[in-house]
Amino acid sequence: MPLRKDFTDRATGAGSGAARKEKPEPPFSLRLSAADRARLHEEAQGAPLGTYMKAKLLGSPLPKRVRRSGLAVEDRRSLAQALALLGRSRVAANLNQLAHAANTGALWVSPEVERDLLDAVREVRLIRELLLRALGMAPERAP
Repeated sequence: MPLRKDFTDRATGAGSGAARKEKPEPPFSLRLSAADRARLHEEAQGAPLGTYMKAKLLGSPLPKRVRRSGLAVEDRRSLAQALALLGRSRVAANLNQLAHAANTGALWVSPEVERDLLDAVREVRLIRELLLRALGMAPERAP
């Protein structure tokens, strides 16, 4: 085979058995009624709807991986609003200031009240951490 033909064949992928790149298949589109779509979302139990439908259609098992939080958008929105309200209320900051004043002696309180203040600060921090985890976010650690 002449060098020029060999070069051309290799460059174009012809003749040497090299596979040509295939065009990807176009996506398949399906219209659903609102009721059908709601039913499929319910059956999917947090899995992406397309993944669930493909597994159901082809009879294959649903992959183990689901959404990061597994929560519906409405639930995530409600949790985010609760977290925002907790931050906006300044309850944690005010409790922390009271506990700090009690620890430094600037505020005289009994040992029981001091313990209650510190417990309240810990509980508010725990609530915040739980809300962040429910949203799929990693809570940062306080110094």
